Amino acid sequence: MRSTLTSWLQEQPLVECLRLQLPRPSLEDNTGDLDRLGRAVKLKGFTPLQFNPTRIGEFSRQIRREDFHVTAVLGRGDRHWQVIDVLPGDSEHHNLGFAVDLGTSQVAFYLIDLEQRQLLAQTSIANPQISYGEDILTRILFARQKENLKTLQDLLIEAFNATMRTMLAERNLSAAHVYSIAIAGNTTMSHFLLALDPTNICKEPYIPVANRFPFYHARDLGLMVHPEALVYVFPNVGSYFGGDLIAGILNSGLHRSEEVSILVDVGTNAEVVLGNQDWLIACAGAAGPALEGGVVERGMMAAPGAIDRVRIDPATLEPSYHVLGEQKPVGICGSGLIDLVAEMFSAGILTIQGKINTRLGSHRIIETPDGPAYAVAFAQETGDGRDLCVSEIDIGIFLKSKAAMYTILTVIINKVGLSFSDLKRFFVAGTFGNYIDPAMAIRIGMIPDLPVETYQGLGNTAGHGAAMLLLDRSLLQDIDRVCNQVTYIELNVNMELMNEFRGALFLPHTDPRLFPSVQIPESN
Repeated sequence: MRSTLTSWLQEQPLVECLRLQLPRPSLEDNTGDLDRLGRAVKLKGFTPLQFNPTRIGEFSRQIRREDFHVTAVLGRGDRHWQVIDVLPGDSEHHNLGFAVDLGTSQVAFYLIDLEQRQLLAQTSIANPQISYGEDILTRILFARQKENLKTLQDLLIEAFNATMRTMLAERNLSAAHVYSIAIAGNTTMSHFLLALDPTNICKEPYIPVANRFPFYHARDLGLMVHPEALVYVFPNVGSYFGGDLIAGILNSGLHRSEEVSILVDVGTNAEVVLGNQDWLIACAGAAGPALEGGVVERGMMAAPGAIDRVRIDPATLEPSYHVLGEQKPVGICGSGLIDLVAEMFSAGILTIQGKINTRLGSHRIIETPDGPAYAVAFAQETGDGRDLCVSEIDIGIFLKSKAAMYTILTVIINKVGLSFSDLKRFFVAGTFGNYIDPAMAIRIGMIPDLPVETYQGLGNTAGHGAAMLLLDRSLLQDIDRVCNQVTYIELNVNMELMNEFRGALFLPHTDPRLFPSVQIPESN
């Protein structure tokens, strides 16, 4: 996987393929076939070593069949190496792995050649569990019955198998050469995948069945790759701090840096990690859906047809915008909504309270059944023949999410006695991080007023972090260290959150000194 994300990784994949010419038995060397293989492997530095006892006879026959010229496929488990398979020594084969971001709404797959260290393919599918609840809480309630929990697991396994099969077939690759899978998901999604009861995750004191999971084999979960393939599910730290965030920390390198940085992953929740190589503190809160465009009436995910960038002429109040897929708009995603609110505020269309100034003489400011609204695109301009408007009610909902985001950031920075100016880097993960314009987010008071170069979008940090583990097994130690190091704050019971929240409901804030670069329109 050739990219700057992996430039510092060591070349020691989770699975290694060793080509070996074993010394043939003799009267002077009567070592058993399997012990002979084990001795050769250990001489290469792969120890301690473990064999599946049910495959000892099979391995011995293969060694004899190939006249002691074999390839040993070795996987690094929890504390030892496992012999995944014994193949002909001169056979053409690949060492393949899948990295998976197991999201609540989307599941992303990355097919990687571990020997060539290359990303071969990537794709994303809708999480099939959505039919049993778009939000995680609905699925948890459904999963209280054991058979329902099994249904949710089966849906995921079937989706995994179908997607991996397609990705491999398109490149004429064999599932038998997939020897490792690394999966990063939030705490609840990991429980669904492993059919672990998630009931206690969502009620105080918010306890999962397990925080760390042992290595599984593909056959344990019904995954249709090599049956002995290692399956690693990233550990979680808290009910709202899952393996996807652990993988994100790996991807950002935050845990290896001397300087203090922050990582924000906006998805179903807004998850935040602050720290450096010496300490880490984390929390999560419900700020995600509206920032993904998922709460306002015409909101949508970042997909073709979504407005993702907006500008408003302050003289005419006329908008210009960009649509993903270069087509007529049908909705607006989170980054477009941030732009829109920021531009409406700068143009004087919005007051600091988030109210639409209906005294302005613009045909874009209209009355709807939901009250005053701003028409971003009229019916003849849209893909569905309906006016694309954002109402005052939509703005109010959005401001609650932006206030929650800024409040979470304020609470966590206050916990360690720092200020935002102490941050060296501000990493933004997920699709949201790919599209957000930091200057616009600062203007509305969603993120701190820092130099824009401080902000860095990282894309899918969960998927990338999982891929990095496949390429460098030493990251297992990093993961252990991060899990032991991180202090998790449960914001559900944090009163400071509510006190900070009230001030952040305004544009950009009730205290304008926090946002010195933001110009307040004269109309306010």
